[in-house]
Amino acid sequence: LTGAQDGSVRMFEWGHAQQITCFRSGGNSRVTRMRFNYQGNKFGIVDADGYISLYQTNWKCCPLTGTSPKPYLTWQCHNKTANDFVFISSSSLIATAGFSSDNRNICLWDTLVSPINSLVHAFICHDSGATVLAYAPKHQLLISGGRKGFTCVIDLRLKQQQQLLQSHDSPVKAIAVDPTEEYFVTGSAE
Repeated sequence: LTGAQDGSVRMFEWGHAQQITCFRSGGNSRVTRMRFNYQGNKFGIVDADGYISLYQTNWKCCPLTGTSPKPYLTWQCHNKTANDFVFISSSSLIATAGFSSDNRNICLWDTLVSPINSLVHAFICHDSGATVLAYAPKHQLLISGGRKGFTCVIDLRLKQQQQLLQSHDSPVKAIAVDPTEEYFVTGSAE
């Protein structure tokens, strides 16, 4: 699965010289992150306009009309930009990281309710925007990085921020959690 600056999203398969489908054509907002859910039957994209779109991977494309697969869910999760997201446990719960004018830059969403009621909780952290997310399922922790180099640890069970650490002097661009969830590592733009 590839996402591009022109907003296009294309799927390729081993052994095929060309793409097998185009989920989103060029001319859309820049794709900032794509992720598959744990089961691999869904994926999502977030873009520079603050939108998230979720797709089924078992798409049914019509070869006669050439219609592209459509997302089963699209909504604006941040009013400036969306930079990252993670599927939480069952894939119906999603956390997003981005930049919103009200500083609710980390949000928790329930995709099983209507978009107008889907915001479960919003965290006011990373005042200049959140750039990256990681999820630690055993401990139910959400770890986010921000533009000013801070890393925030959020306890999803309590829906509250546990720690705010100055990790870097530049934007946090990557977070990895070890399989035992004893450690996490951050990488910055520098």
